[in-house]
Amino acid sequence: MRNLSGKIPQSLAGSLLVAHPNMLDPNFRRAVLFISAHDPNDGALGVIINRPLDRQVADLVTEMPPEGLSDVPVFLGGPVGKNQLMFAAFEWQKGEGFKGWGAGQLEAEMKQKVWLLQKPSRSVLKLDRLPKLWFDIMRGLGPWYKMLAAAPDDPSLN
Repeated sequence: MRNLSGKIPQSLAGSLLVAHPNMLDPNFRRAVLFISAHDPNDGALGVIINRPLDRQVADLVTEMPPEGLSDVPVFLGGPVGKNQLMFAAFEWQKGEGFKGWGAGQLEAEMKQKVWLLQKPSRSVLKLDRLPKLWFDIMRGLGPWYKMLAAAPDDPSLN
């Protein structure tokens, strides 16, 4: 499920990016992102999938949502475009859209080992597992990552 070879695939679309335990940026600390589009020349689009807001679509829109979407749970998707409601699905068609990373930016972050690359499975993408997904992935990576994940944000509290 993981890619520790260091080689970045041509396209990361359909992958999970898991924040390394050492990432301190509060926007991405302990975040799991689903990458829905990626092209090294154009950039990438991804949404954070492990931060539920305990709200549904109907709570956030002023008009009646399309049929079947009223009760869809809402997650805080990322630090960019917070004034937008974006629907993410684990199946998609390639198209134009908002780019979360500029050309080459995600690849540079991958080389700096800011993100751990994971291939998603249906079992980890269940709605009830998403809030604890980052910790579940860390435990699955072995004792070193499990220990790093358990460390407090402030080491003086250890």
